[in-house]
Amino acid sequence: MSADAPITQDVMTIPRKLPEGKVNLVGLTRDALREVLIAHGTPEKQAKMRTGQIWQWIYQWGVRDFDAMTNLSKAYRAELKENFEIRIPEMVSCQVSADGTRKYLARIAGGHEVEVVYIPEADRGTLCISSQVGCTLTCSFCHTGTQKLVRNLTAGEIVGQVMMARDDLGEWPEPGTRKDETRLLSNIVLMGMGEPLYNFENVRDAMKIAMDGEGISLSRRRITLSTSGVVPEIAKTAEEIGCLLAVSFHATTDEVRNKLVPINKRWNIETLLGVLREYPRLSNSERITFEYVMLKDVNDSDEDARRLVNLIKGIPAKINLIPFNEWPGAPYERSDWSRIERFADIVYKAGYASPIRTPRGEDIMAACGQLKSTTERARKSRREIAEEAKLSP
Repeated sequence: MSADAPITQDVMTIPRKLPEGKVNLVGLTRDALREVLIAHGTPEKQAKMRTGQIWQWIYQWGVRDFDAMTNLSKAYRAELKENFEIRIPEMVSCQVSADGTRKYLARIAGGHEVEVVYIPEADRGTLCISSQVGCTLTCSFCHTGTQKLVRNLTAGEIVGQVMMARDDLGEWPEPGTRKDETRLLSNIVLMGMGEPLYNFENVRDAMKIAMDGEGISLSRRRITLSTSGVVPEIAKTAEEIGCLLAVSFHATTDEVRNKLVPINKRWNIETLLGVLREYPRLSNSERITFEYVMLKDVNDSDEDARRLVNLIKGIPAKINLIPFNEWPGAPYERSDWSRIERFADIVYKAGYASPIRTPRGEDIMAACGQLKSTTERARKSRREIAEEAKLSP
């Protein structure tokens, strides 16, 4: 990424209404839904009530058919069918790993595809969702970074990934039944394809929908947004979303981070840490997660571990150590296990939680840093993928 790159990416987002098409209600905020209902003939005095009713059918019960919305009159349902649709990304495929991880290929408007990963654990079920088709950041250890950015996802395409996964997991409750707080999908992480903060407004709207208490109803503390360090948008994330924050840190010097995470050339470590010190206070968040991929002989020395704890001193934080998940043609190797444990021990003794993330879904290329459009990957041989990786900045 060049030093004079714009703060936000001017990337086309598919409009919610195509010419001569129906309006897709998925992804509209409550205010936007109310406005569009009024614009299509719903009396203003009824609009708030109708918004609440439709919202509950879509996001609490997972209903896609207006005819099933039985607390609305038949005439009103017919009007809704004429003007609107309830459309989410199409699930093209679902691969299931030996460890239970599920990787979905989702098709969105324009025929583009993104990958979504569901990770079941004993105490939670985490869905890793995407915010862009491809990525613009070219982080050298990340497979997604070798795919060119195509466009931002709409708010509907972002929250639609959550709805698609709930479809597959059979997790929508029966209309009229009491909410079941025991969930298969209990957490969301924005760690899939793309940089969420380069698509801020759509990510914000999608997460507000996911957090709404009359719908999917996930606590903001069960949503984690991962950024490579788009400094100007971090404070806005605290104020307008309020979710937990994770930072793709990965290095303790600007020289190394410039190579691993090129956005560092615009906002260096000192600048990034300056804004991060304010984040927990602004969002009432417990702590920031620093993600640190372990790359053999690159960033895994004892000196790196000591520099890391000194750099983040004073920030409520934990350090997620991520054994590098290799992909064809990757320019790095995973650190030896003994080296990772030694690094973790130094961080832990300095007073920070330092869990070593267990790689999940490696057998289906679903692990952290491995996501990439299956369609694009299928068109290339392993040799071509390897060559592409070597040529990436």
